[in-house]
Amino acid sequence: MTQQTLLGLDVAGLRERLGPGVPAYRARQLYGEMYRRNVAALDESTALPKELRQQYQLGHLDVEQRFDSVDGTTRYLLKLPSDGRTVETVVMPADDRHTICVSSQVGCPVNCQFCLTALMGLERNLTAGEIVGQVLHVCRAHSLDPRTQHCNIVMMGMGEPLLNLDNVLKATAILCDDNGVGFPQRRLTVSTSGIIPKIPELGAAEVRPTLAISLNASTEEQRRELMPITRKYHLADLLEVCKAYPLRRWEYLMFEYVLLKDVNDTDADARRVVRLLANLKAKVNLIALNPGPGIPYGTPTPERVDSFQKIVMKSIPCYLRRPRGLDIYAACGQLKKMQTQDLVTLQ
Repeated sequence: MTQQTLLGLDVAGLRERLGPGVPAYRARQLYGEMYRRNVAALDESTALPKELRQQYQLGHLDVEQRFDSVDGTTRYLLKLPSDGRTVETVVMPADDRHTICVSSQVGCPVNCQFCLTALMGLERNLTAGEIVGQVLHVCRAHSLDPRTQHCNIVMMGMGEPLLNLDNVLKATAILCDDNGVGFPQRRLTVSTSGIIPKIPELGAAEVRPTLAISLNASTEEQRRELMPITRKYHLADLLEVCKAYPLRRWEYLMFEYVLLKDVNDTDADARRVVRLLANLKAKVNLIALNPGPGIPYGTPTPERVDSFQKIVMKSIPCYLRRPRGLDIYAACGQLKKMQTQDLVTLQ
């Protein structure tokens, strides 16, 4: 008998998958086992009947390779059960919290010029189950429980989440359901390069992550060079959509800005960023470029980063994101499915 996978289904989807011959309460029971208890296999769910356990499998992702950084960061190369492709997931522990960086696509179609993932192109979208499965794997492997520990999810791994929005929102609903995985909505963030038509759709979702925008430039011309998607979705139009975005009471728009040496890191750039975001309830995350092979840009000096931050911070909350996992290619913009032999070659 061919086993059917269940990961990514909500209660209604499970009820339909199980069929009319199975009592409706079994779907709710199975949902709790899969997501709330996060069982590794249905054999662990002894409350479920044996025939149900044998007929279905969860569809968890397997570890192709694991890389551990000297700073405590772990990068997983996870194999997708449907076709054997692999995807990147990163977990970053801190003193009082863990952050899980998940992917929404295998590869990425957006082609930002400073990002290693862009060199891969797009292989395919991930399903809701494959997005949720990354989080469940990390929670099991690192003994994390979002109900009792401060855990964040950032959809900033491989891919452009808003080009896979249906599956991102399906996954978010399961991740934020207290009967499901149990993450508070305010601890999920989704990052986009600025897919303008999808931003209002995200804002209209009943359950949704916080929105982060990859800005990375202070002018239209500069952004076109660094982020070719700007030729289709212009900077001025993006900012107008951001102004109309329905922020919740506690919510800010987060703008991410990768600093590139002698390209977008001047004091004049910083002042232009302040003017661009002046009428928004915004925060800025600065990221000094994390280098990689084939990336034609350099990392600015700490002094240049500090000067940029101080100018922005006079008007807008502005934070510097410290790189994590540089030695294992787990930092922002470095996810390209690097394997052991690749890391050895680059050392």
